[in-house]
Amino acid sequence: MKNLTQSFETITNYFSPKVIAEVNDQYVKIAKIKGEDIPWHNHENEDELFYIIEGSLLMEIENEAPFTMHQNDVFVVKKGVNHRVSAVEECKIMLIETKTTLHTGKVQAAVTKSIEEQL
Repeated sequence: MKNLTQSFETITNYFSPKVIAEVNDQYVKIAKIKGEDIPWHNHENEDELFYIIEGSLLMEIENEAPFTMHQNDVFVVKKGVNHRVSAVEECKIMLIETKTTLHTGKVQAAVTKSIEEQL
């Protein structure tokens, strides 16, 4: 059993997802977001579910109007869709992703974390 509040207390860096559970071939991850450090990227073969635990998240999808997600909002970025996220104030999110999903797709950035670093 995991407690989300306690799990978030272990995260000290923004944009650094942490795996808190596994469901079949999916990882359940949590992360804190603040700032604009995530680059535009996509996941060629995997969908990515975003669930907002606390705060607000700006979701940008290429060629679409950006929108703000708030607490309890859920959105799925479909495979192959270029996207990026940011937050003015700290935002706590949960991600559900296939175990093969690379943090920032094929784009390498200062905040990119390997799957091993997320475990």
